[in-house]
Amino acid sequence: MIAENEQKLYDLLQELDIIYTRHEHPPVYTVEEAKQYWQGIEGVHAKNLFLRNNKGTQHYLVVLEESKTADLAGLSMKLAAGKLSFASERRLMEHLGLETGAVSPFGLVNDTQKVVKVVLDRDLTKAELVNFHPNVNTATITLAYGDFEKFLSYCGNEILKI
Repeated sequence: MIAENEQKLYDLLQELDIIYTRHEHPPVYTVEEAKQYWQGIEGVHAKNLFLRNNKGTQHYLVVLEESKTADLAGLSMKLAAGKLSFASERRLMEHLGLETGAVSPFGLVNDTQKVVKVVLDRDLTKAELVNFHPNVNTATITLAYGDFEKFLSYCGNEILKI
């Protein structure tokens, strides 16, 4: 059975004429857990981090190629954001409508106020296919990078490429 938050995404992808392939798997909470289910899934996989600045006044969705390590201090400097830390589960639900383990750029469909800034790894922009959770951690969807950009453009959040 498809969760409401996941179906909302599929409805939007259909509206945007975005083709995707859905891959079901058991619930995963980390990239390390997810890797065991990636066999046969083409494309680049991502690591998605939901961060906040020290004052809690700005939120960032960091989307990195999965093998990269997130350097929060370096990222803080690049973004001139002050100290960055992981946002709470409450903030994740409030801004992206997601639960822990399901962090994904597709949660931007729930950010109606466009307050979350997207920090996108430049290496992902070179990929032909990309993979993300469809707002739940029990599936992964594959889509063309160009279609992912179409989705981001539709959402209208500020995008910073690093």
